[in-house]
Amino acid sequence: MFEKARNLPPFEPKWPFNNAHVQSLLASSPLRARRALQRYPDLRAKQETLVLDCGHGVRLQGLLNRAPDPKGLVIAFHGWEGSASSSYLISTCGQLLQDGYDVFRLNFRDHGDTHHLNEEVFHSCRIQEVVNAVAELLRLVDTRPVALLGFSLGGNFALRVALRAPERSLPIRYVLAVCPPLNPANSLKAIEHSPWFYQLYFMRKWRASLHRKRLLFPHRYGELESMLRGLDIRQLTERLIQEYTEYPNAAQYLDGYSIARDRLLSLHVPATLIAAVDDPIIPVSDYAELALPDHVERIVLPFGGHCGFIIDRSLRSWIESFASERMRSALHA
Repeated sequence: MFEKARNLPPFEPKWPFNNAHVQSLLASSPLRARRALQRYPDLRAKQETLVLDCGHGVRLQGLLNRAPDPKGLVIAFHGWEGSASSSYLISTCGQLLQDGYDVFRLNFRDHGDTHHLNEEVFHSCRIQEVVNAVAELLRLVDTRPVALLGFSLGGNFALRVALRAPERSLPIRYVLAVCPPLNPANSLKAIEHSPWFYQLYFMRKWRASLHRKRLLFPHRYGELESMLRGLDIRQLTERLIQEYTEYPNAAQYLDGYSIARDRLLSLHVPATLIAAVDDPIIPVSDYAELALPDHVERIVLPFGGHCGFIIDRSLRSWIESFASERMRSALHA
């Protein structure tokens, strides 16, 4: 199935792009987004904003780009505290749009400019509304075949949507997940033990998001202001889970969106999971323990950081050409 795609050149970055932190920081850098939009101007100029009815009053928003005579549809998911405009999504979806695919970049609840759409806060176990969003999108956009693409937490969501696709008869043909967290408890530990700037990055964005939620729904989140002061990432996770979700503690919540060990064995569609040995956020040891069906491939590269895989100073990513080849092979075999 992937015969030609296997002939892609190896990813062998030169200094300084063989550094995990350089890769990880460049993955979502604004400079990379600007360069990608220069290469793919239609991605911004011709995007449509769709607000999807996901049932039970839930609304999710995303950005759709249509290709003339499309070869298929790629639905893309960003990472935690990213958005449909994250650099890694812009660069990869720009390439896929240029290849002739319709591309839809979904904003998860409370990501991008969507905090006002739903009163309840985002958490990573809200998988059903994402499944419903995909179903509603496919009702509105009749483009086939369909693939899912996800980075980091978005990769985790993409795989969980594919696991649930048979229940909704979703015609998913392929999934590409880049650096998805498999065991979220281990990823939280990795963030805690990574260099200080990773936790600072996530906490600044998370606090800003929650502050915005408090301003929009003060009757519901009036106590958030005091919770946002002085808590680290684990403490804030624990408090938010106990206060605003059905989970009694963070341990059960983290297990709720785990796809570790044998949880992907029932995945019925071809998929590719890409990881990097030097990823400072996702422990590569989780991939060694992963049980997969024969039609799911696991690619572990020595370099790439977290969702980076930047080739050189152009800030292009190896993932762009890899995704292009995999979509062609998987959707048109």
